[in-house]
Amino acid sequence: MDRSFYRFVLSFRGGGKGDLHAMFAEAMFNDLSFPKEERSFDSLSRYIEEKADEQMPSVIFDELYRMYEERFL
Repeated sequence: MDRSFYRFVLSFRGGGKGDLHAMFAEAMFNDLSFPKEERSFDSLSRYIEEKADEQMPSVIFDELYRMYEERFL
């Protein structure tokens, strides 16, 4: 299945208040400039680092990207 990282992470939306993956997904969804079709770790990581949004911490991005790789890459 050919799925972007953005579409993968959206599956985490709606989790509980303490669910860091759900919080990341919600912040990503609300970020209208997030690169929705990107699949590359380097490009996505650079975006996350430059954005420096406390709701999208790089440590959670790394966890989600690892899960994305295992499933789709």
